[in-house]
Amino acid sequence: MRVVIAEDSVLLRAGIERLLSDEGIETVAAVEDGQRLLEVLDEHRPDLAIVDVRMPPTFTDEGLRAALRARERTPDLPVLVLSQYVEERYAVELISAGAGGVGYLLKERVADVAEFVDAVHRVARGGTCIDQEVISQLMARGRRNPIDSLTPREREVLGLMAQGMSNAAIAKSLTVSDGAVEKHVGNIFAKLGLEPSQEEHRRVRAVLAYLERR
Repeated sequence: MRVVIAEDSVLLRAGIERLLSDEGIETVAAVEDGQRLLEVLDEHRPDLAIVDVRMPPTFTDEGLRAALRARERTPDLPVLVLSQYVEERYAVELISAGAGGVGYLLKERVADVAEFVDAVHRVARGGTCIDQEVISQLMARGRRNPIDSLTPREREVLGLMAQGMSNAAIAKSLTVSDGAVEKHVGNIFAKLGLEPSQEEHRRVRAVLAYLERR
């Protein structure tokens, strides 16, 4: 089997490649952004694409969008998506985009080698593999406020956004990098279901959701 990996974390990307190699699965390309994913898919025509949902430059849904575009170009391309946590909207979009050869797993499942390798083979054969946690949350969707899905750090970032702070100011306040704040902000937008539009408009809508929940 020949696979392409798209994951912005160097360590996770290398770890997945090594794990697959130990199982006799060849990684023909490993990239860190959505545009490169599309390029190597066209070049190598792999048996499976393993894709992170969030990648540079905005860390929102670049990986998923690239995967969906790839499926439009090659409808029978098997795609296994990995996500840090359950992102319901993205899971629904991916699952509804094709009839087979689709997987959606939380990244923590990679640690269970047998489970992960089974998912790789199942999706590559045209099957479906959806994380049980994803299924559970999809079944419960609509019964809670999206703000509740934010992590403590994301709530903290959103609270500082509500104070009118820029990303740079938030980074200085929390003593973290600008990139880390950008990733948190992207996560907040995604969890609140705020579609890409003008940045300031999304920030205002996110803050309004935060204030209404308090």
